[in-house]
Amino acid sequence: MNPDVAFAIWSGERAQRVAAVLDRVMPPAAEPPQALHEAMRYAVLSGGKRVRALLAYAAGELAGADPDVVDGAAAAVELIHAYSLIHDDLPCMDDDALRRGQPSCHIAYGESMALLAGDALQALAFEVLAGARLRDAAAQLALLARGSGSRGMAGGQAFDLQSTGATLALAELERMHRLKTGALIRAAVRLGACCGAPMNAEDSDALERYASAVGLAFQIVDDVLDVEGTAQSLGKTAGKDASQRKPTYVSLLGLSAARERAEALRAEARAALAGFGAHARRLGEIADWLTKRSS
Repeated sequence: MNPDVAFAIWSGERAQRVAAVLDRVMPPAAEPPQALHEAMRYAVLSGGKRVRALLAYAAGELAGADPDVVDGAAAAVELIHAYSLIHDDLPCMDDDALRRGQPSCHIAYGESMALLAGDALQALAFEVLAGARLRDAAAQLALLARGSGSRGMAGGQAFDLQSTGATLALAELERMHRLKTGALIRAAVRLGACCGAPMNAEDSDALERYASAVGLAFQIVDDVLDVEGTAQSLGKTAGKDASQRKPTYVSLLGLSAARERAEALRAEARAALAGFGAHARRLGEIADWLTKRSS
């Protein structure tokens, strides 16, 4: 079978799998308070690439994990990601009315309900992860907390807000995005791997290098697509970075050099997986897909 077709089938099956898990773990829309539960489900079940869940499943395969165990980790990182998108779109943050091709949560349900939906999804993520059959639940809960907190995603968003209108050095921009985007991606990879057999220090370090490179490449491609894409292709407002005077890889390096940097990171991610052989097939394919995507 064509490798691209095989990956498309695998990723489609895993995306459907985590969607079913998410549907099951969230409160029914008819359960009071209905508006809150409707907003939560709207934000989570409205599509998306499920990148973080796919990374968790792929890392779980690398470690020989039971997919039933990885389900909890995959759902947890998707819930955290969904909450972050709700909050990112609020008027006090990025003020975006479009997400995944439909009105943002606060447009559909109002700012107050959207804020509560994000809060509730964050709490649910930890509830789901705590209820999974994990080898070391305390360590994995700490991984998710660090990846989404002030030393991770939330901290990166704070840097992003403070940097609007500023000119950053490349090292400063990379630090911001290793937190804002990369931290939860690294957490997804590590959470998935922790669902399987324990790794030695060398393998764990290689997986961390892979996740770090993939997370940064993902953000660079996002920056490029914000310039080259359309609202229809992206499912969100295009050109927001420039209009809000945000520092990006494109504004700092230019389109061509930004693409070259993303490709170098893809190669770096691939190289980090070399010692794992065929067991890392899906992780390698995800690195290729994320770097070459057009949406």
